[in-house]
Amino acid sequence: MPQAYGGIVVGRVSSFQKKEVINLSDGRRLGYVCDCDVSFETGRIEAIVVGGTTKLFGGLGKDNELVIPFSKIKRIGEDIIIVDIEERFLKRYN
Repeated sequence: MPQAYGGIVVGRVSSFQKKEVINLSDGRRLGYVCDCDVSFETGRIEAIVVGGTTKLFGGLGKDNELVIPFSKIKRIGEDIIIVDIEERFLKRYN
């Protein structure tokens, strides 16, 4: 059953996958959601993980993944998620 998080209604975690994430603060395309961090205690989504782009035409590895706190999501559309976060607050993981 869908739940509301800060005014945003969320159904299944799988509904986030393959959505493009765009940053409202600078208009940049950050990539596509590849995973979500979920709290085992509350069952709530804590963050979305945006997959890194491949280097050298898909050859040698990936750039860092971005972890964006759920609180930074402003809107969730059918194909796009709008976030509002400054670059310095993005967590990057290899």
